[in-house]
Amino acid sequence: MVWEPTAYLAYNDERSLPTRDLINAVRTTRPSSIVDLGCGTGNSTALLREQWPDADLTGVDSSFEMLEQARRSPIDARWETADIEDWTPSSPVDLIFSNAALHWLNHHEELLPRLAALLSHDGALAIQMPSNFHRPSHTAIIEVASRVRWKSKLERLLRPQPVSPPERYLDILGEHVRQIRVWTTTYVHVLHGEHAVANWTGGATLRPILGALGDEGADFLAEYQTMLSEAYPRRDDGTTLFDFTRLFIVASNRVS
Repeated sequence: MVWEPTAYLAYNDERSLPTRDLINAVRTTRPSSIVDLGCGTGNSTALLREQWPDADLTGVDSSFEMLEQARRSPIDARWETADIEDWTPSSPVDLIFSNAALHWLNHHEELLPRLAALLSHDGALAIQMPSNFHRPSHTAIIEVASRVRWKSKLERLLRPQPVSPPERYLDILGEHVRQIRVWTTTYVHVLHGEHAVANWTGGATLRPILGALGDEGADFLAEYQTMLSEAYPRRDDGTTLFDFTRLFIVASNRVS
């Protein structure tokens, strides 16, 4: 999947809200080492540096395009190209931070305990993932992709529920850490412009779909936009309200 940093950053202010909330949930810690897993263009990394100016900070991502953008930034951090599933630090980490990345990966029941095992004795694992897959912004993707024209090309890419309910993560991580908090927050974003919600998902969720379709992606997008125009009508002032739920996990102090 090829990422387009410009499309992803179109709603940077809105996308950074959960990043800040996740940082606030762990800001009382004093980590000497921080790894930003799935750092993308480095926006979350910049906020981590702002909160912990003296920490050893590394951004990890598998996307060449995203990391190229990150490397052009003035952020004081190391940048590492790696798949999260295979990534292993050279030494235990005080804070493993992952904002809007782990939902792209399967097998959370194996992945999350593995990440928890990479923490230092007093370390913390802080994760945020979209949990909006039950709303029209995401169900419309499944519905359009399941139509006859698209099904054979897209069926293998569809992941209707890549993020489990909150209680499942309590079960997955509970016996691997000493403390864990799991919660959800629903943000109501006020978006501007035509097809605002489709533009939002076009920067992230739709990337593998449009990439697989090539030149036919425009036709798919038009069908998707039609569905969203009914689910998310523009208001009289030209704005569109977009409610987006996210799931947060903060786990700390692994079991020795």
